[in-house]
Amino acid sequence: MLIQDIVKILTDAGIEENEANVEVKLLLEHFANYSTIDIITGKKLTDEMLKVVEEKAQYRAKTRQPIQYITGLADFMGEKFIVNPSVLIPRDETELLVRQAVEIIKENNFKIVMDMCTGSGCIACMVAKNTDATVMGVDVSTDALHVAFENMEKLELFNRATFRKSDLFEKIREDEKFDMIVSNPPYVAPKYKKEIQKEVSFEPSLALFTKDEKGLEFYEKISEKAPKFLNNGGYLMFELGLEQSKDVAQIMAAAGFDNIKVLKDLAGIDRVIWGCLNSD
Repeated sequence: MLIQDIVKILTDAGIEENEANVEVKLLLEHFANYSTIDIITGKKLTDEMLKVVEEKAQYRAKTRQPIQYITGLADFMGEKFIVNPSVLIPRDETELLVRQAVEIIKENNFKIVMDMCTGSGCIACMVAKNTDATVMGVDVSTDALHVAFENMEKLELFNRATFRKSDLFEKIREDEKFDMIVSNPPYVAPKYKKEIQKEVSFEPSLALFTKDEKGLEFYEKISEKAPKFLNNGGYLMFELGLEQSKDVAQIMAAAGFDNIKVLKDLAGIDRVIWGCLNSD
């Protein structure tokens, strides 16, 4: 068994070759402590190491469970975040959200931020790591919050990223105010459940799907209540789903936000939206 044979296990299962190569490198690194440098220098792998990696590749090919759940780690903004099927796997698109949030926080010297629907805590942790702000991550899922707390500990963000169980704003006190509320909420309409990739079906439905036809349920709920918990001049910022920017902009404007802006991702898709609370 060679490394190329393990790659073939994945490509034969329909996984694109470049992706398969990346995934096998991740399996080698995680389960055999065998790095890219070891591959380049031709360091020998023992039969035992290869057997473990082959078994993991076979499992990936058979089940199509995401590689991140198999290794228990996902790359996000240069850090490795702990993940399991209780949380969404952090995606490149969410990096856009975090980078824009960090820029606004620094420009305005914001000190207290909320990450609504925190999941793995990747947004809360990276905002805290890259700014002077303290971030409270909120989620309704106890299992997700356990993962978020583990990631906070892993990154040593004690007292910088904190977490609370709450169904949206339910457990947020009226006297608690934030300079920014950032959120990557569930935004996939139920009609798309049958169309999603097999890999995505392993991720928590609670964090993916809304109950309404257009995927706007959580934008509406968060935008409606956000002004009550924002300081004057505070910001509300969301990650967007496909073709949702106009609807979300209208929702935010109706809730009292202005100077609404949209950022496109590398594919030219409207991906991040934010607005400032109108203090009039």
